[in-house]
Amino acid sequence: MNDLSSADPSPFVVENAGAASPFLLIGDHAGVAVPAALGDLGLPPEEMARHIACDIGIAGMGGALSRALNATFIRQTYSRLVIDCNRGPGWADSIPPISDFTVIPANQSVSPQDAAARRGLIFQPYHDAISAALDARLAAGMPTILISLHSFTPVMRGVPRPWTYGVLHEGNSPYSQAVLRQLRTRFGEAVIGDNQPYSLSSATDYSAPFHALARGLDYLELEVRQDLIAEPAGQAEAAAVLAQVLPAALAAL
Repeated sequence: MNDLSSADPSPFVVENAGAASPFLLIGDHAGVAVPAALGDLGLPPEEMARHIACDIGIAGMGGALSRALNATFIRQTYSRLVIDCNRGPGWADSIPPISDFTVIPANQSVSPQDAAARRGLIFQPYHDAISAALDARLAAGMPTILISLHSFTPVMRGVPRPWTYGVLHEGNSPYSQAVLRQLRTRFGEAVIGDNQPYSLSSATDYSAPFHALARGLDYLELEVRQDLIAEPAGQAEAAAVLAQVLPAALAAL
């Protein structure tokens, strides 16, 4: 892979650019596209429809939330199987050879040149767009809280996950804690995960540490269970909930 073709989509989409909300929404795994040069990655369509290929529902939910909050939403277009935009360049799972027991044929013998091309054509433009938005907001004197939107599969490796939402954070994040309190007040503690089903770490996550922690910005990395937002109705419902929760948490700080 040397370049994207004229038929390939842009590596990112910006919805509601320049919006006035204090929230900047991002979607590292929102897309499922594959560059023409990589074909189908050697996978059948049913595999590309699974959670291994993208964060199911995040593109639609994030778009609805962007409109409800009047917030900018920057989302990745390409599948996380092409290159994972929430992993640092060179990390072992940046271009995953296997995901949830599924072997990715096109990722078995990725040359350094191909890995660099995927980074340069897909990973870097997406993160440059986020950095540019943050720089513009800083120059305009606009306060910013970074909201990184993700979704998780209800069952992983045979283990059910009971949470509906998960609040991921590393170290001190007053805003993350405020969102956690708001969600638990609304839904109860049992179904709202605190660093569940994953924990946020600079060793395992790229976007929030790179764009928020490094700038001293508060942030939220939010996980939503995929069966709740797999369809447009569920995406709209979750966006409506979050459009209340996120401003309420900010007001409570």
